Amino acid sequence: MTDRDLKTYAENTWCVGCGNFGILSAVRGAVKLLEERGVGRDALVMTAGIGCHAKIFDYVALSGFYSLHGRAMATAQGLKLANPDLRVVAFCGDGDAFGEGVAHMMHAAKRNANITVVVHDNGVYALTTGQRTPTSPRGFKGPSTPRGNQEDPWNPLVLMLEAGATFVARGYSGMVEHLSDLIAQAVEHDGFSFIQVLQPSVTFTDRYAEYNDLVTPMEGGPLGFEDALALARKTDTLPAGVYYKVEKPSYERELLGDRNPVRDRRRREERIEMVRKVMAGGSGK
Repeated sequence: MTDRDLKTYAENTWCVGCGNFGILSAVRGAVKLLEERGVGRDALVMTAGIGCHAKIFDYVALSGFYSLHGRAMATAQGLKLANPDLRVVAFCGDGDAFGEGVAHMMHAAKRNANITVVVHDNGVYALTTGQRTPTSPRGFKGPSTPRGNQEDPWNPLVLMLEAGATFVARGYSGMVEHLSDLIAQAVEHDGFSFIQVLQPSVTFTDRYAEYNDLVTPMEGGPLGFEDALALARKTDTLPAGVYYKVEKPSYERELLGDRNPVRDRRRREERIEMVRKVMAGGSGK
């Protein structure tokens, strides 16, 4: 596979210098890594919410389903339940994931849904011109908080660890090859995989200088639960890597076993006959 194979006809409309470009390159790199490791492109499916992050859906030549604001995790879970053989990746913004979509995110982690969630975290609703999100820092000034954000931000890594995610990682859009490997590892993991990607918005939250100073690749890892929590809470350094990884039966495995609703579905004639029996007062079995 070449990089050209993953490109589309769509015109890229991100702001020049946006961290989303690094994520886009990393995703294309991850697809190549996965193919080298035996995961073909035909098994990969993507979905996205609404926001600047979601444009990645238009720029990567993979199958998928465009979702609604905050609903990418619900869509991803539906895709995975319908066909457990798929490797499903949901792309979300920080507002998309932790604002409108926080209930879907938390419960997907809690039940260990076998999907990968990549959050483009720039701490702002960039598409709608700079309102605060649940990860915006205290004091952030924008259209919705002209006097400064009066709330403390959520820590995505801590939130996902506490919710029960079985793969928790942090990446940086300025470390493309490192991020490609993280995404590939997340997709290969059997269970709920979460990656927070520090992604500066050059227009509203240009934090490249800060991240270039604080973000470094993790030494070792994954860590135990308590150590992962402690590291996730640090602010004087922002290690990038896999914080936590544990093996646990996925939701789909617990619910379906080895059954695949797409592969094992009944023939049309059988389904019609079952409906006729039910309508006639039978059990339909």
